[in-house]
Amino acid sequence: MIPKSTVKLIKSLHIKKYRVNEQLFLVEGKKNVLELVKSDFRIQFIVSTPAFFSDHQALFGDHVIWHQCDETELTRLSVLEHNNTVMAVVRQQPVDRRFPKMNGEIILALDDIRDPGNLGTILRIADWYGIQHVVASPQTSEFYNPKVIQASMGSFTRVKIWYTDLEDFFKTFDGPVIGTYMEGKNIHDESDEIMEGIIVFGNEARGISPGLEKWMDKKVTIPCYGKAESLNVAISCAIILDNIKRVSRG
Repeated sequence: MIPKSTVKLIKSLHIKKYRVNEQLFLVEGKKNVLELVKSDFRIQFIVSTPAFFSDHQALFGDHVIWHQCDETELTRLSVLEHNNTVMAVVRQQPVDRRFPKMNGEIILALDDIRDPGNLGTILRIADWYGIQHVVASPQTSEFYNPKVIQASMGSFTRVKIWYTDLEDFFKTFDGPVIGTYMEGKNIHDESDEIMEGIIVFGNEARGISPGLEKWMDKKVTIPCYGKAESLNVAISCAIILDNIKRVSRG
């Protein structure tokens, strides 16, 4: 039986206000929880089925507090519809106000990406292409939202995100700024010139904020060969990065 105070804490972490107050967040599902073993995130405690405990407890060590329950109770505690294996309550990392110095790399800037599934998927895509740093506007979905964590499939442990006013950030950013626009130049033709810098992706419905346009050194787009009006922002991110990495890595 899980203590009532523990149940209350877990349910409170479904809500952003309490995640902020407690400086804790939820990590759900076998894949994401196992990624914690290799990360520098600190686990407060784990709730799992007896089967998961038996199979994986040794990986986490004896210092981790563990609560066991059946699948029905775990599902009731979960934000997700189909988590019947494990969840962890994890300490949020301290906010680092200093953005790391760039060293000839590609980073991402996210302007008002509101859908947590999109943000989590973008983190996963960034991880796939070796992108370690992301800058996001304050309006962008919260990194510790359970849906972001779930969609990232463990990449939240490897990709760092900074929330800041993007216009202020671009004022001091020392490197090329590439914006993704419907009316930009064909990425197929431009990717060989993008070896470093920051790639900016805008809001799902409105694109990049008009106030940021003056900071763009280059505008790029994905050519359309059919009749769709637009692409999902995470899919666009994958296509843009694939073109850039294909050229830069040979």
